[in-house]
Amino acid sequence: MKTSYNIVFACLLFIGSSTSAQIQKMALPIADGKKTEVARLSPIPSEKDLKVSLNGEWLFSENTKIESYRKRIQVPGEWVMQGFTVNAGETANYSKNLNIPASWQGKRIKLKFDGVSSHAVVKINGRKVSEHEGSFVPFESDITDFLHSGDNLLEVEVQALTVSDILACTSQYAAHTVGGILRKVTLFALPEVNIADISATTSFDSNYKNSSLQLKTKVVNESKITSSAQISYMLTDNDDKIVLKKIIPLDKALAPGESTLSRKSFFIKNPRQWNTEHPYLYNLTTELIVNGKAIQKNTQKIGFRQVEIKGNQLFVNGHPIKLRGVNRHSVHPLTGRSISPELEIKDAGLFKQANCNYIRSSHYPPSQEFLEEADRIGLFVENESSLTWIQHHASPMWGLWDYKDEKFLPYMISANLEKMQAAKNHPSVIIWSLGNESRWSPLWQKVLDKVKEFDSTRPTSFHDQCWGGFNNAGSKADIANYHYPGMNGPAATDTMSRPTLFGEYAHVSTYNRRELATDPGVRSAYALPLVKMYDSMYYHKGNLGGAIWSGIDDTFHLPDGRIVGYGPWGPIDGWRRPKPEYWGMKKAYAPVVIKNLNDLKVQNNQLILQVENRYDFVSLQDVSISYKTNVTTGKISSQIGPHQNGFLKIPVNEQTKEVYITFKDPGGFITNEEHIVLKKTEEVQYKTIESLALEENPSAYFIQQGDVRYTVDKANGIISGAESKGQRILSQGPVFCVVPMNNEDGGKPNVAGETYQNNIYPIKNYPLYTLYVKNITTQQTEDAIIISMETTYKSANGSIKYSFMKNGNVKVDYDIKCWDEATAKPYQYGMLFQLPPAFDQLSWKRRGDFTVYSPDDIARDSGTTKLNAKWLSSVEEQGKQPSALWKDDANEMGSNDFRSTKQHIIHAELTNSNNNGITVLSDAKQSSRSWLQDSNIQFLIADYSNSGSEPFYGSPFTDQRINIKGKQLIGNVIFRLR
Repeated sequence: MKTSYNIVFACLLFIGSSTSAQIQKMALPIADGKKTEVARLSPIPSEKDLKVSLNGEWLFSENTKIESYRKRIQVPGEWVMQGFTVNAGETANYSKNLNIPASWQGKRIKLKFDGVSSHAVVKINGRKVSEHEGSFVPFESDITDFLHSGDNLLEVEVQALTVSDILACTSQYAAHTVGGILRKVTLFALPEVNIADISATTSFDSNYKNSSLQLKTKVVNESKITSSAQISYMLTDNDDKIVLKKIIPLDKALAPGESTLSRKSFFIKNPRQWNTEHPYLYNLTTELIVNGKAIQKNTQKIGFRQVEIKGNQLFVNGHPIKLRGVNRHSVHPLTGRSISPELEIKDAGLFKQANCNYIRSSHYPPSQEFLEEADRIGLFVENESSLTWIQHHASPMWGLWDYKDEKFLPYMISANLEKMQAAKNHPSVIIWSLGNESRWSPLWQKVLDKVKEFDSTRPTSFHDQCWGGFNNAGSKADIANYHYPGMNGPAATDTMSRPTLFGEYAHVSTYNRRELATDPGVRSAYALPLVKMYDSMYYHKGNLGGAIWSGIDDTFHLPDGRIVGYGPWGPIDGWRRPKPEYWGMKKAYAPVVIKNLNDLKVQNNQLILQVENRYDFVSLQDVSISYKTNVTTGKISSQIGPHQNGFLKIPVNEQTKEVYITFKDPGGFITNEEHIVLKKTEEVQYKTIESLALEENPSAYFIQQGDVRYTVDKANGIISGAESKGQRILSQGPVFCVVPMNNEDGGKPNVAGETYQNNIYPIKNYPLYTLYVKNITTQQTEDAIIISMETTYKSANGSIKYSFMKNGNVKVDYDIKCWDEATAKPYQYGMLFQLPPAFDQLSWKRRGDFTVYSPDDIARDSGTTKLNAKWLSSVEEQGKQPSALWKDDANEMGSNDFRSTKQHIIHAELTNSNNNGITVLSDAKQSSRSWLQDSNIQFLIADYSNSGSEPFYGSPFTDQRINIKGKQLIGNVIFRLR
C-alpha cells in the first residue's frame, strides 16, 4: 500500500497583494493520480525588450538591523569573496532600485534568481513577496502586485549556513561561508495570459530512426477575464528549414486564475540525433496566440536523444556508451562558488578538448550557461542535487542528527525536483544524481519515487558504494556507484546487475601537499597509471565509465589574506591553466588509440597500424586522419565503426625515418597524435679527453681529467669539488640520497581533509650523512682512474666506486643497504650532486611514456628551462592572477618546470651563462630532478622514482611503491663536466 504524504516544499513561493496571498505552484501529474507540487519556472521570453539583467552593483548590509550602513557589492557574487562577513543566524540585506519599463504596463512582472545561498526572502517596497531555501537552484517570484508607479525598491534578505547548506555541506566543503546571490538575476515580463512551463522530451522507434517529440505546455490565465488561446509550435533545423509547424488550440477557455496543461506528441521523420560526437540541435519556437495575435514567444534548443538501460549497460540512441569524465565544481580563486558565464563556457570547452565526454556536477546543479554549452559542444552531464555526506563521517552533524528523520525529506525532495525543473529540457543531462556519498535510507527511496514521477526518461544515480561494507546500504537508484576502485574494480562491475559508474576515481594528488610543493613532477607520474586504469574500464562492459576526482583546483583566496579549500586536485588549476594531469587525462581518454606502437610492422612499403575506435557513435570516417613523414604528407580515410578495431596503412619507403599521425575529432580539435620513429637518430658523440692524471696528499685525491680537476675527500669519500679553468662546477657529490615518501597535508585542523592553507612549504632533501670510509683503493688503467671504498653512513653502509675515464665521462657505482625506518618507503633514491647557483639552466632529453607531449607540459620529452626561483610568503601568490603558464609558476626551489622530476632521461644537463656545466648520460631508466636549496643547485639522478605519496591513491597508482629497509640497492650515474 502506498502511503500519501502532505509535504510543504521549501521551494514554494508565496505571492500576493497587501490584502491577500496565494501560493504559486506548478502541478505535475504522477502515476497514481496524485499531484506533486513544484515551484514555477517560467520560460524567459525571447524578445530582448521583455527582459532585464539585474546583474551588477547592488547595495549591501551585513546585518538587516543596521540597514543604514550599506556598501556596494557585485551581484552575482559571494559576499565573503568581496570582503563581507555574515555569521550563522545573521541576515544580510541586498537592495536595488527597480525601474520598470513603461512598455511593461499591463503585464505580469517576474523576478528570477538562478541561485541564492542559502535562504532568501524577497521583498518589494518593504513587503514580503517570496521565500526560498536551497542553493544553486533557480526560483521565481511574481512581483506585479507589489509594484507601484515610479521607482521601486527590491530587497533580498539572505541567510547562509541554514539547513540546506548543512544538508549539502556547502560551506564546510568550501572551508568558508558560501553566502549571497551566487548566480544571475533576471527581471522579465509576460502577458497576463502566459506560458508558465514548456517540457520537451524525445523518443525513437525501435530502429532509432524516426522520433516522437512530446511537448507539454502549461498556460496560465493571470488576468481578470476569461480567455481562449492557441499554442503555435515551429521546429527548424540549423539551416532554418521548417521541420514542424503546428497550431494547437487549448482544450477550453481559461477563467481568471485557471491553468491548463497541453500535451501533444508529434512524429518527426528521421531527425538528426543529438550525441556527444555530433551534438545536433534543433530550434523550437513556441508562441501563445490570443485573438489571432502572438502575445508570447519563447525559443529553445531541442536535441533528439533517448537514454535507456539494458542489462548492466547504458545506451544513448541505441548505442552503448562509455563515460570519460571528470567531477566539476563551480570555483574561481577570487570569486569562489560564483563564476562568470564566460568561465562556465570555458570549462566545458577545456574538458571537451581533453577528450572528456561527461561531466558530473559535483556536488550541486550546474548553471544554465554550463548546460547550454554542454548541449552545444556535446558533453553528457550527470546533474547532481545539492545534498552530500548525509550520514557520512565527513559531515560531523550526523553525530547529532538522525539521517532517517522525516523532517529532512521536504528539503531532500526539493533539492532534487527544483534542479530537475531547471534542467529538464537539456539533452546533455542524461543522469539525475540524487546526492553524494550518503547512506541509503527510506527517505532516499521516497526521493527516488518523486524523481521518477517527475521524469521517467532519464536514469538515476546515487553516490554510495555498491559493494563492500563501507557506505553500502542497498541503493535502489538505476545506476550503481563505486568511488575510488583499484585495478580489480572494472572486472567487478561485470558481476553487477546494474550499470556501475565510478563516480569518483583516480584522485589527483592534493593531500601530499608538501611533496607537491617540492616536486611538481609527481603530477606527471599520474598519466601512465591512469591510462592503465581507463583501459581496463573500457574493456569491461558493466563499467559505465567514471569521473576523475576532480576537475578544477578547489582553492579560495579570501580577501583577508587566507588561502583555503581542498586545494590543487584538478587537471586544471583555478585560473584555468592545464596542469600535467590534464595532458595525461587527454591521453587516457583518447577515443582513437593505436594499439601496436610497441610492435610496429612495415609490409609492402606500408606502415600497418592497429587502431581501436573508442567513440560511442561515429566511425572513423567522421574523424580527420592526417600523417606527415620526413618525406611526404597525406590523409587517410577509415570505416572502423564505434567500439571496433581495424587497421590503418600509411605509405612509407626506405627514406622514411619518422611518421607523425593526428586524429581530429568531429568537433575540430586534435583528439590524439603519435610520433612514430622508424629509424633512430644518432646520439651526440662527445670528444675524447687525452690527459688523465692522479695525485694525492694526506687529505685528498686529485684527479685531472682534461681541463677538469676533481677533489675526493679521503675522510668521507665524497667528491668535494670540481672545477674547469678556474670555474667551479661541482660543489659536492654525487652522494647517495633517499627521498622518503611524504603525505604531509600542512597539519591544519579539519573534518574531511579541507586542509589547504597558506603555510605549506617545500621539503628539503639531503644526501645520506657519511660518517667515514675505509679500505680505499686506487687503480689506474689505460682508460680510467678508479677509486673504490667502503662507506658507512649514519643509517646505511655499502660501497662506492669512482671511474674517471679517458673519454671524459665519470661513472659512480654504488652498492648500499639502508636500515633507517624513516627512509624505508622511498619516493626516490639515487645520487645527488650539488652545484653553485649560477648553474640555473636545465636541459633534457628523455624517452617518455607517450610519443607526443604538449610543449606546455613539464613532462615533454625534451626542453630547456630556467631556475627562476621566487620566494613566496605562502603556498601560492595570494589574490593574484598568474600571467604565465602553469609550468612557469615558481617557489623558492625554482619553477615548476625546473624543479620537477624528468623520468626516463637519455641525458640531462645543468649549465651556466657560459655554457659550462654538467651532463648526465643515461639509458632512459633513470630520472633527474633539480632544485635550489641552501644556496646550491641540487641535482638528483634517481634510479628509483614512483608516483608520489597521495593517500587517496590505490592500484595502479601505488603499484611502484617499495620498501627498501635492509635491501641491497645497486646503481650508478654517468656524467661529464665542461
